[in-house]
Amino acid sequence: MRVIELLDKNHDRNGFDCGSEALNKFLKQTARQHIQKGISRTFVLVDTEQPNLIIGFFTLTLCEVRAEKPPPQFAKKYPHIVPGVKLARLGVDKTYQRQGIGEVIVIEAMKRALVVSENAGGIGLFVDAKDEFARNYYERYGFVNLEDAPLELFLPLSAILQMLD
Repeated sequence: MRVIELLDKNHDRNGFDCGSEALNKFLKQTARQHIQKGISRTFVLVDTEQPNLIIGFFTLTLCEVRAEKPPPQFAKKYPHIVPGVKLARLGVDKTYQRQGIGEVIVIEAMKRALVVSENAGGIGLFVDAKDEFARNYYERYGFVNLEDAPLELFLPLSAILQMLD
């Protein structure tokens, strides 16, 4: 059975390779430090049969965005600065890519963003896509471009609620 849990020292970070050196380096060298310092939270998808093996991971953090950045239909109803949750990083080990793991992780990130927003406020989930391929991937889940920033995307809470119902 696969489960998502907070990254800890027992997870084999050195054995993880998603094909992106920046993501691999973050997971191996920085993610646990950020957890300990309260900067962000990195969650890993593991199989209970091999609980140390990381299948995939994602990192969430809080963010603030100028209200004019979301598309106008959202921006007009908010004050100048709005809070949100940011999907800061997402990676799937090469062995497990193209098997729907990314979707599992994105949906889990949405669920956690909803919990954060319900308990502390926030207008949705934000992500910075690393390239056009990633942007197209997130758009499949309803993410929309921020104004004047084609690789910065936003998924409003209303869309998350609809998707999770």
